Amino acid sequence: MARHGAGEERAVPPIAGVVLAAGSARRFGSQKLLAPLRGKPLVRWAAEAMAASPVTTVVVVTGADGGAVEAALAGLRVRCVANPDHAAGLSTSLHAALRALGPDRVRAAVFALGDEPLVDPAVVERLVHAFRATGAPIVVPVYAGGVRGHPVLFAANLFPELLRVRGDEGARGVIARDRSRVTTVSIAAPAPRDVDVPGDLEGLL
Repeated sequence: MARHGAGEERAVPPIAGVVLAAGSARRFGSQKLLAPLRGKPLVRWAAEAMAASPVTTVVVVTGADGGAVEAALAGLRVRCVANPDHAAGLSTSLHAALRALGPDRVRAAVFALGDEPLVDPAVVERLVHAFRATGAPIVVPVYAGGVRGHPVLFAANLFPELLRVRGDEGARGVIARDRSRVTTVSIAAPAPRDVDVPGDLEGLL
């Protein structure tokens, strides 16, 4: 049996970040991910926050207006993955991200939403720290007032389960299926607000 030399260790698979940015934004009336917030498109805020966190790689899943969304991310160290099935629901974007990552190449993934522009990178750091400390396969932030929100971390051993999710539910059913798998992280701040209609954007401003 071969021996490892001094200081030689097996590489630990990285933790990835995922920004889901494939929606058509019908309620907003135009592509909300491109709407400007303090001079930057919403989706760029979300991607920059993830890139500023401790994750090793960032995947942005695009769909509707994918070319324009990708252009809005120019210059960022992110990998854009197109989801041609985005109209079939949020689950298809989860699947596109998971297929791009592969369960053998990452240890876990942190999923954020492209229409939540003001997520604090420190929240992602707290999720990653909790995962490394506890090994819990799901780590969820709980904001002020007991509000559960995003981003959410899933260990790679749950990727096959996430690939079985269908429709527009996202991963809520996977989280609810077995509470013993879930570790929560308390965040002493309000939950980040998402943007669904123009009034939500005005509220952020």
